[in-house]
Amino acid sequence: MAQKLDYLRESASQTAGPYVHIGLAPGAAGFDIYREELGWDIAGPNAKGERIRVEGLVIDGIGSPVKDVLIEVWQANAEGHYAHPEGGGEVEEGFRGWGRVITDFDTGEWGFDTVKPGPVMGRNGRLMAPHLNLWLVSRGINIGLNTRMYFGDETEANAKDPVINLIEWEKRRATLIATREMRDGIPVYRFDIRLQGDDETVFFDI
Repeated sequence: MAQKLDYLRESASQTAGPYVHIGLAPGAAGFDIYREELGWDIAGPNAKGERIRVEGLVIDGIGSPVKDVLIEVWQANAEGHYAHPEGGGEVEEGFRGWGRVITDFDTGEWGFDTVKPGPVMGRNGRLMAPHLNLWLVSRGINIGLNTRMYFGDETEANAKDPVINLIEWEKRRATLIATREMRDGIPVYRFDIRLQGDDETVFFDI
């Protein structure tokens, strides 16, 4: 007779949480195991172009901030080149074009400093508007979510962007556009990511 195993308790959830910060951003979780946290320096001190700050919230289906999200960002430099061999050209010394931030455990706010990217040459020689590529994980999210952030002051470039133009509804396109304001002489772009609801951010299956 097969032994009953109903006394065994359920194992930890197979989503990204609750260990996302321990594994991917241990310093924020209170574990001092790296001399330097991975992915915090996106542009480096030698990057050309306009220095900017990007901030936002990740918001759930009932309008509450999600406070345990990890966000990775990839971007081109101010001349539209990525920091890899097929990135289209050379980048400045120290420019990584990649970063990793987490939301504040108390407020849910996230943010980082970088340089504004330039237009990027896409497939078939079509120019893409300046943008950031974002990937986020959190508890309850089984597969990381991919999205983009475009810049609200790049109206003409956004109107021609081949990716934005794949989105049929104008209201849905608007979920990818960050708003700009000035704070202490620094441009700050606000980009809230909504996981569900009427204003759900457009996510890409890539």
